[in-house]
This record gives sequence, C-alpha cells and structure tokens, in this order.
Amino acid sequence: MSTSSSSSKGTALITGASTGIGAVYADRLAHRGYDLILVARNGKLLSELATTLSAKTGRKVEAIAADLTNKADLRKLEDRLRTDTSITTLVNNAGFGGVTSLIDSKIDDMENMVDLNITALLRLTSAALPGLLERKHGAIINIASVVALHPELLNGVYSGTKAFVLNLTQSLHKEVSGKGVQVQAVLPGATASEFWDRAGIGGHQNLPSEIVMSSEEMVDASLVAFDRGELVTIPALPNVEDWQKFEAARVALTPLLSNKHSAARYGVRS
Repeated sequence: MSTSSSSSKGTALITGASTGIGAVYADRLAHRGYDLILVARNGKLLSELATTLSAKTGRKVEAIAADLTNKADLRKLEDRLRTDTSITTLVNNAGFGGVTSLIDSKIDDMENMVDLNITALLRLTSAALPGLLERKHGAIINIASVVALHPELLNGVYSGTKAFVLNLTQSLHKEVSGKGVQVQAVLPGATASEFWDRAGIGGHQNLPSEIVMSSEEMVDASLVAFDRGELVTIPALPNVEDWQKFEAARVALTPLLSNKHSAARYGVRS
C-alpha cells in the first residue's frame, strides 16, 4: 500500500542513489510524494532499490545506471534534465573523497574526483536550472561536506571540491532568489555510509563512534532544514548562530579585499 502523498510533487532526480545518503533521500522523497529518477553506477543495486521503493510508496521510480565521469553517460543525463518537464528537484549527491595527502595520492584518482564532485555536478545543475526557472518551481540540493570549511582535514583536493559545491550553491541562491527555485547546500560531517570504504580507511567503523551520524538522521535533519528554507545546512552544528557569525565575518571582509593600494602593513606604498 502506498504511504506517500496521493498527488505527485513532480520528479526528483538523485545521483549516487544506490546506497547511503542517496538511497535515504530516495526513500524520503518518495514518501513525500515525488516520483524518482535514480542514478548510480551499480545498476543491480539501483534496480533493486527502485523496485522496493515503488512497491512501498506507489510512486513511479526509474533506475538509470550511469557513470558520471563518463562523458557519454553524463551528456545523456544532461539531456534528460533539459527535456523532462516533470523534474522538479535535483539532488546532486554523487561524489567520493580521500584521506591521503596530495603527495601520496594518485593524480588520476584526484582528477576523477574533480570530474565527479565538480564537473558532473556543475553540468547537471546547469542542465536542470533553465527548465526550473522557466517553470518558476523546483529545487536543487547539493551535498557538500564540512571539509568545505576545513581544508586541513582529510584530502585537500576533496576539500576543494566541496568548497566549490558550497560556493556554487551560495552564488546560485543569489541568482535565483525570488524566481521560484530553492537551492540548498548540505554539509554533512562524518556519516555512516560506503563513502569511507572508497576513501580508503576501511569503513566508518574505524572512526570514533561519537562523531559518526547515520545517513538516515543526516538526511532527515537536512530535509527539515530544507522545509525551513535554509541555504546552508550543517546537520551536526548545535547552534545556527555560530554559522551566522562565520558568514557575517566573511561578508564583512568584502569591502576590504580590493583597493587601489596595498595595505600599509606591507610598507610598499609609493
């Protein structure tokens, strides 16, 4: 029996949807009344999830096996986002990270990380945005990471990719504000998912348990924040005022960052 809303809220396309955070988003959005397009590399897992969710919620669920670092696969998904007017929500969740230093990392792995975490997310966002703006309705949820604020933590390339996701989302918010399109950057901390296996530490079980949040709780908190219209969501942060102070300090620097002369502290003014 369907436990979802009787009327569809349109279609949510979710990348990296076969496991972890992406699979939880799929479950929660289906129960909220969205039809789904699920995208991931593992076609078997994806099809199993699609079948389960469709039976459980009564929603239409489509599985697309695709490697977003493959240009042909990525272009096909971009075309779908441009032409499918039922799509109201894009969840850019696909990505992977690393824990080793740059000097100890394989450069091909780092390039693949940039291709997935930045290039694919950028191209999918660019493909989805015009239609959402034309229809004056929709949302883009970008999964970043707390390492966007902490470049010394984990791998610097990974941190840089997630800083890109955060910056892009904040810039998009300025572009689409008042035009019917909501954007959100979600910055999880350590989350129980397959991420840590691929990152090279052998699973989240090797992290201190007190810092690891379940994927379910992370997504549920982020969706509460989405409903409240939060632009930047840090599920583990106890006091939102701390983020607001951080942002206020950043913005306060703006008029001080460009000037005709260098700062007097350098002692080079003519």
